[in-house]
Amino acid sequence: MKYFDDLLALLKQEQDYDRKLHEELLFKSNLNMRKEQGMTWFPIAITQSEMGRGDYLSITVNKTNNVAEGHRFRFGMPVSLFSNHDPEEDRINGVISFVSRDTMRISLRVDELPDWSRRGKLGVDLLFDENSYREMEQVLHLAKDLVNDEKEGGFIRQLIGKEDIYVHPASQVYHNVALNESQNQAITNMLSQDRLTILHGPPGTGKTTTLIHGVKALVKERKKQILVVAPSNTAIDLLTERLDAIGVHVVRMGNPVRVSDHLLNLTLDAKMNNHTANKEVKNLDKQARAYQDMAHKYKRSFGRAEREQRKALFDEAKKIRKEIDKIQDYVMEDVLDKAEVITATLVGSNHFSIRNRKYEIVIIDEAAQALEPACWLPILKGEKVILAGDHLQLPPTVKSSKDSSKGLYVTLFEKLLVVYPQFVSVLNVQYRMNKFIMQYPSHSLYNDGLIASEKVAQWTINNDTKPILFIDTAGAGYDENIEDDAISNVEEAHFLLNHLQESIQSFEQISNGGILPSIGVITPYRKQSILLKELIGADEMIANYGGKVQVHTIDSFQGQEKDLIYISLVRSNSQQNIGFLADIRRMNVAMTRARKKLIVIGDSSTIGQHPFYKGFIDYVSDLDTYHSVWEWND
Repeated sequence: MKYFDDLLALLKQEQDYDRKLHEELLFKSNLNMRKEQGMTWFPIAITQSEMGRGDYLSITVNKTNNVAEGHRFRFGMPVSLFSNHDPEEDRINGVISFVSRDTMRISLRVDELPDWSRRGKLGVDLLFDENSYREMEQVLHLAKDLVNDEKEGGFIRQLIGKEDIYVHPASQVYHNVALNESQNQAITNMLSQDRLTILHGPPGTGKTTTLIHGVKALVKERKKQILVVAPSNTAIDLLTERLDAIGVHVVRMGNPVRVSDHLLNLTLDAKMNNHTANKEVKNLDKQARAYQDMAHKYKRSFGRAEREQRKALFDEAKKIRKEIDKIQDYVMEDVLDKAEVITATLVGSNHFSIRNRKYEIVIIDEAAQALEPACWLPILKGEKVILAGDHLQLPPTVKSSKDSSKGLYVTLFEKLLVVYPQFVSVLNVQYRMNKFIMQYPSHSLYNDGLIASEKVAQWTINNDTKPILFIDTAGAGYDENIEDDAISNVEEAHFLLNHLQESIQSFEQISNGGILPSIGVITPYRKQSILLKELIGADEMIANYGGKVQVHTIDSFQGQEKDLIYISLVRSNSQQNIGFLADIRRMNVAMTRARKKLIVIGDSSTIGQHPFYKGFIDYVSDLDTYHSVWEWND
């Protein structure tokens, strides 16, 4: 069918491009460059080695330096253990079964580590993740096959707009005094018999809170297991913690990014470990290890009898391992059957342990940031689908195309908003921003639909009368710098530093030892972010500021908020070229991170030709909060 053929073609294009980028980085970069990119751990030490499920050797490795550095390694990704003695030849591939900041467990399909693992220093490279693409490709083929099936394909045809979805009259009205009217209505819709519910949650409107209460109500009413998924581990960690906090029995598939003891205890692995039947597993494991240890004591130069004895010992260990696997299969099913909610990433929803499970309800959070092919993995497991997100914030990550108006950038969430507006619930009360910070995004993107809660509408920093500022750098000679396609603006960064210093001095003078405002400095461009981190990190006064200052790109700051947000727009050129600033979803995210004060710094002569930025400049001018950088330079 053309719908799924088109998706398959787009996915293949993305996979080829992504693989090319990864291989260029892996094979054409030196070791230090790979470490800087978070694609290699080196050097590492093997701290533990044991046989795991299915005769897989499981090793635990630890970083031996640069422990605090970030990395791209995630649960389920393929990796390569190597030795620097001969990194081309001395390699063995495996899969990550656990990873934290400085510890990784890897499953290797061998009985024992190769001899070269005792030569030279060891490291781990991150390989290209073919598995995620394979899972998405397979589910698209499955959907394509099922769509023409009279019985099985009905819901698929409805979701792609080939058949209508029947609207059921509301059977009950949900009401929780702790929630607002739009949140209660959204949960009423979640509880309906409709096969589709779309929850549109603009910034600060309590989308996660609504989802959590909705899940609890569904669990209480339906008594059937629910699958809750999201594109990122971070989003799933948050949902898992919040569901557990309100008493829902939740099991987290995979490996959390937020490595807290409490969150780890909610994972499938931890719950299996704590299961009563696991005592027998531990006893059998000791026996298997004893046989393996005896087998390993035989030297390489031994005769036929020794060889046979060694093989017999390994065979006995394998026999015990098969018994362990049977018990673990029972334990796994028991843990999963008792869960009210299973949480996973989109691709994680097809993990071997839950691959064949079906659910009455599937919930996809952050659906407006999810690639459509990945969404079909959980959708085909459910009878009813609830999508939550906001298509006016950050889009999905697509590497093969810059055109954010088509292709994989257009999510299933967006398509369904257009096809089925009758199933959309919009949250309209925001609990984050001063009303003057909220008003421009509300007007330009949400049809003036947002209302500021009374709790936040008037809040400011130290009775500040200007909760939103635009500082115009036009005419000051703050030209952007472009080097190897990376864009920065040195003069704008220095101006922001000076203004930030003034703000901090003011806060510290007024606070009298009280709580200081939290501050975020964000920018669309990675090179500008790096520059600002260097400048701000080198400033002693800012480093000692009690309210702390975080510097990030806009994309890495989504989901966070601060009392004061600075935005460095960077672009300043005579051609009015604003690059991906034209994707106003990114700017919507940036502006709506601020709780009490927003300061935007940019060049009006460059950005002012674009309707969104022209409207913003007009808005701050009407508020009398437009300023020129010359007011400070003079």
